[in-house]
Amino acid sequence: MSLRGNCLIFVFFVINICAFVNCDEGTSLDSGDQVRPDSPGLPRVPSSLLVDSFVPLSLMSSFPEDLEISNHCLELLSIFSQRYSDYVKCLVPAARPVRVCTKCYSGYGSLLNAYMNISSDQMGPSNESCRDSLMRSDRLMLVYVLFSNMQDLWEKSNCDFCITEKFQGVNNETTHFMKNLNQTLSCFEKYQQGNHTELCKNCKSSYKGLNELYSSMEKTLCIDVEDAMNMTRILWSKNFNCSMPRGETVAVIAVSSFMLFLPIIFYLSSFLHSEQKKRKLIHPKRMKSYSSLMNIQDKRS
Repeated sequence: MSLRGNCLIFVFFVINICAFVNCDEGTSLDSGDQVRPDSPGLPRVPSSLLVDSFVPLSLMSSFPEDLEISNHCLELLSIFSQRYSDYVKCLVPAARPVRVCTKCYSGYGSLLNAYMNISSDQMGPSNESCRDSLMRSDRLMLVYVLFSNMQDLWEKSNCDFCITEKFQGVNNETTHFMKNLNQTLSCFEKYQQGNHTELCKNCKSSYKGLNELYSSMEKTLCIDVEDAMNMTRILWSKNFNCSMPRGETVAVIAVSSFMLFLPIIFYLSSFLHSEQKKRKLIHPKRMKSYSSLMNIQDKRS
């Protein structure tokens, strides 16, 4: 190796030793102590660039006034947030048994009202539409997404079939059904101890009336009514092992028996019809033998 190369290696070696010595003079990072900016061997950082880590970012900077949301829109957003929280708090306990319509309809009505105030074209005191600032200012559209989820839940539950217009209360049909349901469940609770034969006998009329009422209601029912009837039927048939004879059972048995014997009737009638045809068949006269015909011809000749 040349002399020049040896000199360069020596210079790099000296530089590394100096850097190592300077690090030893300062506070070691592995010791857990904070390195001071004014420590010897370290470059001094301007104090203007140091940021207090305990200062919230929201207090350090702000957007221009023309981009800030008005107090009126912030108030509407706060109302929406509170009503959304109240509605969710009502939904969770109403999950089982399902009572999301009959117990939380007022919360959904209040949430809908708050959302309509935000999404409407009505201008606020500062001549500003909150729909643009709260719903169209970013691609996330959080307010719209949150309300859409709640609206989808309400529609899937068919709650409009149980609640009156403008969310004033539960309609009369649903109220009447719930009243009969409570009577049936009270009867179950009264006789559920001990022999279930007494329960099947004494609660038969109330359960039958509830079934008939459910069948007479509209085809589209809210989830509260559907779940209540399903759970009552499970209690009656599986838990208590009761049965309810239906009026159409005789008709079903008669039709099934007729369909069962129909092939037998068909083949029997076909056999009799074929035998009758055989009896009516006219047989042709027997032709004379060939020899007799030849004799007659010989006589004539």
